[in-house]
Amino acid sequence: MSVSLAILILYIIALFGISWFAKKRSEGNAENYALAGRRLSAPLIAVTIIGLAVGGASTIGVSEHAFRVGLSAGWYTIAWAIGAIVMGIFMAKKYREQNITTISELIERHHGTNAVILGVFCQIVIQLVIISLQYIAGGSILHAIMPEVFDFKTGMLVSAITFISITFIGGMWSASLTNVLNIILIYFGIVVATFIQLDKVGGIDTLAKTLPANVPWFSFTEGVGLKTIASWVITLVTVNLSLQSILQISLGAKDAATARKGFVWGGIIMLPVGVLAALLGICAKSMYPDAQAALALPQVIVGLQPVLAGVTLAALWAADVSTACNLLLSAGTLFSNDIYKRFINPKCSDAKQLTMMRLCIVISGVLTLGMAMGVSSILGTIMIGLSLTAAFSVIVIVALFFPQYSCKAAGFWTLLVGFIMLVLWQFVPAVRIFPNVIYMEWFACILTYAVVAVLQPGKKLAADTAE
Repeated sequence: MSVSLAILILYIIALFGISWFAKKRSEGNAENYALAGRRLSAPLIAVTIIGLAVGGASTIGVSEHAFRVGLSAGWYTIAWAIGAIVMGIFMAKKYREQNITTISELIERHHGTNAVILGVFCQIVIQLVIISLQYIAGGSILHAIMPEVFDFKTGMLVSAITFISITFIGGMWSASLTNVLNIILIYFGIVVATFIQLDKVGGIDTLAKTLPANVPWFSFTEGVGLKTIASWVITLVTVNLSLQSILQISLGAKDAATARKGFVWGGIIMLPVGVLAALLGICAKSMYPDAQAALALPQVIVGLQPVLAGVTLAALWAADVSTACNLLLSAGTLFSNDIYKRFINPKCSDAKQLTMMRLCIVISGVLTLGMAMGVSSILGTIMIGLSLTAAFSVIVIVALFFPQYSCKAAGFWTLLVGFIMLVLWQFVPAVRIFPNVIYMEWFACILTYAVVAVLQPGKKLAADTAE
């Protein structure tokens, strides 16, 4: 058995050990499982949002993109950090004060039942897309560690089984506590690997001489371009405002101030990760110019000293674990709370709801494994899926900041138009009049909400109707 594989196995054992410890805290009721009993401290909030953000897209995905365009690929993770900070400053406190479990509860208070059903569907679709990308990144890492045992698909299968099991066992406590280990591994592995690789290739100047001359490898903006950078920032700020898995982290805080502090700290701490992953991608281009882009970074790391290689590869895999667990939990929470308990079995016991939540986690995990088999580009796919959160952001901003202007009918139509616009963007090139789908989503959703609110001014808050 190789040293790298042995380290990975030890890491998996540690994850399951933490998860079983977390299981004791998560027992009792659905709130303990889904929201850690609303007892998370600011440091746990910070590591959990970092763990969600710094997943396969922020490590393998960024290095894959940097392999083609250079250092500017690191802006993806910087955009995530900006989004987390914006969420912390403007939204985390307001969400925590609502005393809700899912975003659908907030939507229903202001926009009615139809919006809830469509909203749950859209949120689950978004999260399934992101989970599937963690399997791709996890598969590439395991294939790099032991290619004679794991091919790309079996690596994804092992990743899926591990991610699903950890989430199934301990819920939010499991996701939060394992992220303490994950973040330590991620930062140690990526920082050390970056400095060693740069030293191995002779520093930045020598590295630059070995790369193709037609790419702005070390420009902080030119590779992906300002338009793409702007679209990343707008998309990921949007995501942080309204994605259930992010909202769920803030709802798990012990109070509103803790939620705010945790998100701001988390955003600041995650800033350097994307730049380091991009540098490793550039090193990979120099060392393996003909490699498959998604496998380039793992190949570079396998060439390190065996113990360091094992720790770093475990760190990259940890990034996938941390993201996938939060998203699987979020998908399970949405269905069990907003579909099963709300419409299918309103009188279900807390134990029955918890069982349904765990079942949904398993089903979501299996579905996303199938999706992962057909995805080619990590960053390209994730940005398309995340753009759908624009519709949610529009309606929750109205609900939290301008409730006097909320319109019940507008919530449903805004979500529907957001989903339709995403489908049209994918399959009807003629509608692409904006430089990126996120701009079209914001324009269409704001316009839809405003028009419906004007045409149906009498249909306001659900609370108003009840009165």
